[in-house]
Amino acid sequence: MSAVVKFWGRLAAAMTGAALTLVVPVHAWAASKGVDGVAIEAVKYRRRRSGFGFFPILGGVCCLVVVGGIVLAFVLISRNRKRR
Repeated sequence: MSAVVKFWGRLAAAMTGAALTLVVPVHAWAASKGVDGVAIEAVKYRRRRSGFGFFPILGGVCCLVVVGGIVLAFVLISRNRKRR
């Protein structure tokens, strides 16, 4: 197996672990502090803007990058398991 493939597989696993290490505690903190009520109120009373703006586009691109990274990590890990 190539050293580059091993490196990218390990890097993807490390990035996935780091993301989960950050996301899970922040989610638990937000749920315990009542931040969800603030978010719901913000969504209910947000102003309507003319046009699309850049924030929905950037949010969509960010979401696609994250999903692509997870899929790439899954493919690299499953490919390494099949070669053994």
